[in-house]
Amino acid sequence: MQRVCSIAVAVAFTCGTAANVQAQLRTRVHASGFALPLGFVQDPMDRTVQFVVQQGGRIRVVRNGTVQPADFLDLTRAVVAGGEQGLLGLAFAPDYAVSGRFYVNFTNTAGHTVVARFRRSANPLVADESSRFDLRWGGADGPPFVAQPFANHNGGNLAFGPDGFLYIGLGDGGAADDPGHRAQNPSELLGKMLRIDVSVPDGHPSGYQVPSNNPFVGGRPVAARPEIWSFGLRNPWRYSFDDPARGGTGALLIADVGQNKWEEIDYEPRNQGGRNYGWRNREGAHDEVTSLPPAFLPLVEPIHEYDHTVGQSITGGYVYRGRALGPNYRGRYFFADFVQGRVWSIALTPDSSAGARAADLIEHTAELGRSSQIGTVSSFGLDADGELYIVSYSLGRILKVLGPPTAPPTPGGPRIIRP
Repeated sequence: MQRVCSIAVAVAFTCGTAANVQAQLRTRVHASGFALPLGFVQDPMDRTVQFVVQQGGRIRVVRNGTVQPADFLDLTRAVVAGGEQGLLGLAFAPDYAVSGRFYVNFTNTAGHTVVARFRRSANPLVADESSRFDLRWGGADGPPFVAQPFANHNGGNLAFGPDGFLYIGLGDGGAADDPGHRAQNPSELLGKMLRIDVSVPDGHPSGYQVPSNNPFVGGRPVAARPEIWSFGLRNPWRYSFDDPARGGTGALLIADVGQNKWEEIDYEPRNQGGRNYGWRNREGAHDEVTSLPPAFLPLVEPIHEYDHTVGQSITGGYVYRGRALGPNYRGRYFFADFVQGRVWSIALTPDSSAGARAADLIEHTAELGRSSQIGTVSSFGLDADGELYIVSYSLGRILKVLGPPTAPPTPGGPRIIRP
């Protein structure tokens, strides 16, 4: 918008554009040229570096917005990729600066879920492939994978919580309506959120131990595998913690992909595991398959859901705690729908019974550039400052979310114009 300045008696005022710029979000391409990216993870040691997880098995390095020629890790020969399978998750240990440990989640060539530990090499931008150790489930004699009966619903995300433990979200094993009722089976790891302690010596036979305060260790409210943190998930496609280091609550937010009707967001207050989110008995806040009872009650309702007239596959994001978007966005949870390429945020209001309530839903799709800019959103990420990024699966790019354009300075005082 242009502003016309009048000049009288050879006196003029400094001109500027109108300062009433409408507040909106924007995006800028941070890096591009990726093949089916699924994750964007900040390097804990170098604020200029991030890692991009590609479904086919490669982890690419981005430094100062430039994609580096060498991979951080290449697992293409170990991974089966396509559909919902592939290299699906990456997380750095809280003590990464000292231990050099990081963890990946992938489907192996037999189609089973592997959670593997690696170390970085002497070059911090290249992993030591020889350091690979696949976690063994259930003890030293347990399998180095979680068996998957079908090719879909693998989950795949990895995240360390504020408690320092590794959280592993597993889908129900696949097919439709969880035919094995696995998400409610206490002896199955599928359809669950797991919590394990990986701060064990390199020689530990299984690569982890079970935290003594995991909710099912004592056999209540049901005797279950001790690694289980919560029940009743269908396909948790990205979950994250509201970062206490940035003023967050430490809560866990899980985006769980629905079956035919409902997509949902589950909210778990800090350190309140032992919950049952209801699948397959419930899809969102609605009855689904009730022929068999749930493992235990009560079933926890989602704090937000949407039906399939809105979108068909939810992608979880983060509670924003950065600064660039402005104070109005702090504490809002950003998420997307993969199929429709839509992006929203919701406000989280404290609630004594559920921990939080979702309110004030805002859609950001148009202002972020719609499908031509964001494509299909497979994940979100945060940089070292807590600023938000979008992973565009279909367009092979990483987008940084920006705040409203900065208004120009207020016009200054008069100055004399002399011919």
